[in-house]
Amino acid sequence: MSSVESLDALLSQLRNLAGQAQGLKVPAASSAGATGFAETLKGMVEGVNQEQAQANQLQNSFASGDPAVSLSQVMVASQKADLSFQTMLQVRNKLVSAYQDIMNIQA
Repeated sequence: MSSVESLDALLSQLRNLAGQAQGLKVPAASSAGATGFAETLKGMVEGVNQEQAQANQLQNSFASGDPAVSLSQVMVASQKADLSFQTMLQVRNKLVSAYQDIMNIQA
């Protein structure tokens, strides 16, 4: 197995785990060609945005006195959104670091 194939397999596993952690269904990469990196990154950003929008909606409902929304629901949604954002931020930092390492390799 080449390093590119093992990297693709690892990336696919990370996508699946991230999707499970966020409660989202992540499409499996096809054998004909994995989804592009930009598409994967876009999907992750959209997932984080969805989590934050849901948390914001629950906060507004609770603040307006909706009896169907409890404080615990608001706090859990807010923490999930924060955790998703922090995870995405750390992934971004690692990607930037890896890019800088690659750019500094002497040819």
